Amino acid sequence: MPAKVSEEKCTGCESCIAECPSEAIGKVGDKAVVDVENCIDCGVCVDACPEEAIGME
Repeated sequence: MPAKVSEEKCTGCESCIAECPSEAIGKVGDKAVVDVENCIDCGVCVDACPEEAIGME
């Protein structure tokens, strides 16, 4: 199950982008977005997010 970013909670801090081992997270505007094709479902981004804006679908 790929990670999903809550647009309401995401502050665009880029913590998840820096921690993602598969480089599956980028930014669109000021929010993080997960590329589901590259996401390896590891959950590192969930733990990295200080706003708890990322969860596994």
